[in-house]
Amino acid sequence: MSLYPTRNASGKYENVDFTKAAGHELPTVKVSYLRRDVLLFAAAIGVKKEEIHFLYELHPSFAVFPTFSSNLAFKRTSQDVFDFIERMIASNAPVPGTPPFDPQCSVDGERGLEIINPLPVDSSGLDLEVRGKIIGVYDKGGNMILEGENTLVDANTGKTFVKFTNMAFGIGQGGYGGPKGPSKKVYSPPSREPDSVYVYKTSPEQALLYRLCGDYNPLHADEDFGKKAGFKGSIMQGLGTWNIAAHGILLQLGNSDPLRFKSINARFSNVVYPGETLETRMWHAPSTDGNIDVVFETRVQEDGRIALSNGLCVLKSEHPPPSKL
Repeated sequence: MSLYPTRNASGKYENVDFTKAAGHELPTVKVSYLRRDVLLFAAAIGVKKEEIHFLYELHPSFAVFPTFSSNLAFKRTSQDVFDFIERMIASNAPVPGTPPFDPQCSVDGERGLEIINPLPVDSSGLDLEVRGKIIGVYDKGGNMILEGENTLVDANTGKTFVKFTNMAFGIGQGGYGGPKGPSKKVYSPPSREPDSVYVYKTSPEQALLYRLCGDYNPLHADEDFGKKAGFKGSIMQGLGTWNIAAHGILLQLGNSDPLRFKSINARFSNVVYPGETLETRMWHAPSTDGNIDVVFETRVQEDGRIALSNGLCVLKSEHPPPSKL
């Protein structure tokens, strides 16, 4: 019996067994970036002039914004635009027991990122690669859900820089009676006013700017493409909204210090359209490890819909100033 499902005449797949997917290692993806990419990313997520250390390569404290690496698996080593759909289809490596994901009917469900070591301002001298594996594939409400884990590693030294987690939803691609998956921890906002609020008005061109960071999906540029996908038109990248929220949290609660950023996780709950106003509401949560846990959600001011939910960002306590001795 084949390890991989085969499609029958009705369009459904046979020999589906989602339990075979757990632990499967994905093909390694080589990635690289320039200082220009670092600067572009910071501008695309709304970093402010007073945070010049993210925006000016000659600043003595020039640094990579902590969540910059979230787009590298899309960008890879490209320094020019590319056909996003074609690349996603070509890289859709088979997973044991699992029908192939249709990238045109799949969306991000959740994303997480943890900083292990800060990235340098460019990748020169490094042999960076994203190494991925499948945590599990689940079947919920007729949708196929893939949970994955990736690490960004320098192949020269084995040094790990970033750990990523993700949940991808294959819309209407389930219905095979597979496992529903484990229950996830829920980070609900407290029933009180937030401790901090960050408001960011996106521009009509926001998604067009952010796509230059590597997410060239036409869904974020082509109005007709967006309408055919069931939206009012082209939409913001989910990771764009996610990174705007990450910036707001570090700005408001971390003094824009990249060394204080430890991790972030959030669920994509609703689409955002370019031009809408994002309001990220933050609450301090109890922590036992000396870090600052921030529960957050991001909503669209214009109509109150929640764009990001189940959000948790962990900041390190402010590090002490260097000794003057």
